[in-house]
Amino acid sequence: MSEALRPVPSASPTPDLPVEVASALFDAVSATVRGKADAVRLAIVALLSGGHLLIEDLPGTGKTLLGKSLAVAIGGRFGRVQCTPDLLPTDITGTSVFRPAGGAWEFREGPLFANVVLVDEVNRASPRTQAALLEPMEEHQVTVDGATRSLPAPFFCIATQNPFGQVGTFPLPESQLDRFALVITLGLPDRAAEREILTGQGGTEVFDQVVAVSTPEAVAAAIAAVRHVYCAPAAVEYVLDLAAATRQHPEIDLGASPRAALGLLHAARAHAVVSGREHVTPDDVQAVVVAAFAHRIAIGGGVDTSAAATVLRSLIDRTAVPRP
Repeated sequence: MSEALRPVPSASPTPDLPVEVASALFDAVSATVRGKADAVRLAIVALLSGGHLLIEDLPGTGKTLLGKSLAVAIGGRFGRVQCTPDLLPTDITGTSVFRPAGGAWEFREGPLFANVVLVDEVNRASPRTQAALLEPMEEHQVTVDGATRSLPAPFFCIATQNPFGQVGTFPLPESQLDRFALVITLGLPDRAAEREILTGQGGTEVFDQVVAVSTPEAVAAAIAAVRHVYCAPAAVEYVLDLAAATRQHPEIDLGASPRAALGLLHAARAHAVVSGREHVTPDDVQAVVVAAFAHRIAIGGGVDTSAAATVLRSLIDRTAVPRP
């Protein structure tokens, strides 16, 4: 079930501007997720772009810690779902329970009713349960027993899957993958960061020190503001050029869709804000294009994010960058 993780003090004053919100969130999450500045930055980009995040990585690399730290930092609620083949849609959306005393049905919220939801090992859930995530991720609402209920704002889903050990899994279909703004890997920390984790200077040992540096309302306002970050026509054309390049590349069976291109533009705007700017540059587009497209193109007859990342990096080198 979703929960308020614990009472936490708030940093004062609470930041209001999107750039300030992004900076405060980055500092708070980086205090626990050590040595992964790029991954933390992209996670916040996914949040502020109004999308969701898919993490492909091994167990024990900090995926849960990232989600919990982000939930605390925004002062919101955290929900967690551990996916298994027998998980039912109502286990995550919630269900109606009959109360004999009152003679009425009462809706019990599932873990999706939270600001940050970690869906762990999403590819171990059945296709039926995976499909139950489509409406929440796209429309920020759930429909149970014919009644539609809105989810909290912001609503940010972090799904994880293990790139190895595919026995007993149900690969996410393209329509499900397309709901994620970005796909990333956390990877192993460097030696210095791992030393900090082992000596209690990072990781779960310092999780209790994370404080709320914003509010759900401020983050929701920042997400809305990011959509209006200035993007010059040349930068828009650059996004279109990269999307077109994926459709013409001989190694790519299925290129980026118009919705993928729009997602790249939203992510570039969010990256500009996370970088402390109020306008998009080609650097912002380049910084997020691999994470925004790798799960949205098909190579060798299917989705292979690792192979796609390699191809996408070559496309960046071959696609002309607009002049300022």
